[in-house]
Amino acid sequence: MDEKMHNLVIVGAGPAGIATAVESYILGIRDILLLEKDENHNATIRKYYKDNKRVDKDWKGQKVELDGNIYFVDGTKESTLDFFDQVLDHHSVELRTHTEVQKIVKKDDHFEVIVPGGAIKSRYVVVTIGRMGKPNKPDYKIPPSIRKRVHYTLDACGLGEKVLVVGGGDSAIEYAVDLAHKNDVTICYRRQTFRRANPTNQRDIANAIAHGEVRPYLGVDIEGLEESEDGKVRVLFTERDPETFDRVIYAIGGTTPSGFLQSSGIRVEDGKPVHDENYMTDIPGLYVAGDITQESGGSIALGLNHGYAIAHHIMAHIKNCPECKPLPIVE
Repeated sequence: MDEKMHNLVIVGAGPAGIATAVESYILGIRDILLLEKDENHNATIRKYYKDNKRVDKDWKGQKVELDGNIYFVDGTKESTLDFFDQVLDHHSVELRTHTEVQKIVKKDDHFEVIVPGGAIKSRYVVVTIGRMGKPNKPDYKIPPSIRKRVHYTLDACGLGEKVLVVGGGDSAIEYAVDLAHKNDVTICYRRQTFRRANPTNQRDIANAIAHGEVRPYLGVDIEGLEESEDGKVRVLFTERDPETFDRVIYAIGGTTPSGFLQSSGIRVEDGKPVHDENYMTDIPGLYVAGDITQESGGSIALGLNHGYAIAHHIMAHIKNCPECKPLPIVE
């Protein structure tokens, strides 16, 4: 058990988590700990965004006015990561990586954030883990012998491979277009059009298909995968003959980590954690923020606003709660 009592522990170092930490720090709260299970902040952007991917403030056309002190603007994957590096560097927030939270336990006057080997005490906890921390996987089983050829990012892709990209959203299209420069690429989507994608990606995939750079299998489902005679991936389609690929990339979204939320006492309805207008759950002092609270997820600007709102609500609670033990804050 870590005997130190933190004022605020934030689970997940994406935009919403960083904003919660920074906005709280600006308000005067100290002893803030930002926990991240991966090796650095913004793991979703690092893992699931291709190099030089555009990152827009108004994601999918959502016009969001920023409420807080973090002035985020349009950029690329790289400039966005640099931006958040600078934000963290300018504020004394402790970022602890390689720390996976198992669950959160409410005690009488604090929380215990359970991690491998012990627990971290905190007066307030904010959960900002994203959906892509748990990428969607197909319903059918993937044989162990071909799992090294089945992926959810581009990290393992080589050159000159025959690749099947599964999905019809922005990530799937970006993966397909990016891989097509040096690979034989097919994109498989169960619908007939890519209407879920943003206009730029719709234009890019249409152009790639028109020029024969990407082969479209639209309105096609996959029944399963099996190992081919040469050790590759044999894909069993519903509407066409089986076909063998060197590699299969799934880009079919992410899932709200309901098991973790429920084990921490957070009520989940319709696939989302239940919270009030201040993003506080049914458990006083325990908040949720970021794309797990959003219908479609993904908006960095909304995540930043969540962090700002939560920081102010925590500060108001500190100042207006006579029975609460006062926190050591800086005016």
